[in-house]
Amino acid sequence: MKDNGFTKKVAIVGTGFVGMSFAYALLCDGACDEMVLIDINREKALGEAMDLNHGLAFAKTNMKIAAGDYGDCADADIVVICAGVSQKPGEDRISLLQRNRAVFESIVAPVLESGFDGIFLVATNPVDIMTRVVHRLSGFPSRKVIGSGTTLDTARLRYLLGEYFTVDPKNVHAYVIGEHGDSEMTPWSQALVGTKPIREILAGQPEKYTAAALDEIAENVTKAAYKIIQAKSATYYGIGLALVRIVKAIFGGENSILTVSVRLDGEYGVHDVFAGVPCILGREGVREVLTLELEKEELTKFRASCNLLDGIWKDSFAEK
Repeated sequence: MKDNGFTKKVAIVGTGFVGMSFAYALLCDGACDEMVLIDINREKALGEAMDLNHGLAFAKTNMKIAAGDYGDCADADIVVICAGVSQKPGEDRISLLQRNRAVFESIVAPVLESGFDGIFLVATNPVDIMTRVVHRLSGFPSRKVIGSGTTLDTARLRYLLGEYFTVDPKNVHAYVIGEHGDSEMTPWSQALVGTKPIREILAGQPEKYTAAALDEIAENVTKAAYKIIQAKSATYYGIGLALVRIVKAIFGGENSILTVSVRLDGEYGVHDVFAGVPCILGREGVREVLTLELEKEELTKFRASCNLLDGIWKDSFAEK
C-alpha cells in the first residue's frame, strides 16, 4: 500500500446496488481521496461517476471520482469487488457460487495484469467462498485478501441487542462468526453490554430478559437478508456502510477489530478456510486474527460452519 501521505485510492469493481451504495457512502464519509468505478457496462460506470461528481459541491471532500478500467487499479490501495450476479428471492448465498466464479475469473486476472499490489476487499456473495477464490487466483498473502465476512451480521446483531436491552448498539460488544450465511453463529459467552456479560444480565433479571429472546434475535440476524430481499429484491445500504468501515480501518491504520472473512491457519483448530472472525485491521490489511475463548458447544458450531464452507469449496472449486 502506498504511504506517500497524499492519496488514498479505491477501485470499485461493479457498479450495481452494492457497489454504488458503497461508493456513495465512501463519498459522504470522505474516506478516500480518489475513487475509480469499473464495470463491464462502461456507460453505466460513466453515468454513476458523473452523478457522484455532481454532489461534490455538497460533500466534505474534494475526492477525485472517475469511471475507469482495470489499468486504473495499478496504483490503487484497495480494490473492492462488488461485481457478480444478484441473489434471487429464496436463494441461499452458497447457490450463487457457480454463477459468480466465472465473473471473478474475468476480474482478478486483469487487476493483476495492471500491476496492482494493494489489498483485495470482497463483498460478492457467497463472500467467504468468493474471498477464497480471490486468494487462490491472486496468489496474494492472505492478510491482503479480505472479505466483508460477518461485519454486517455483527452490526445487525448489535442493533437488535441494543433494541432489546435499550442501549446504544455501540455499547454492545457481541459477534457473529463463521459463514456469512445460514450456518453463522453467535457465541453468547463472549457477548457484553457495556462491561457486563449478557448472561449475567439474564441471570439477574430473568423476568425481563430470556435466553429464548436471544436465540430469536440470533435467528433474525441470520434471516435478515432473506427478509430484505423478499421486500426489495436486494440488500445494499448496510453492506455499503460496512465496506466503508473496513476501508477506514485500513486507511487509518486504526488496528480496529472487525469480523471480516479471513483465512484461518490453525485458529480455532481450523485450517485453510475463509470465515468471519474478529480481526485487527491496519494499513497492511489483517494484522492479527483474534481467537475468542469459545465454549465447547460454541466451538463445535463454529467448526461445523467452517467445515460446511470447506466442503463447498472442495466440491465446487478446488479441482478447477
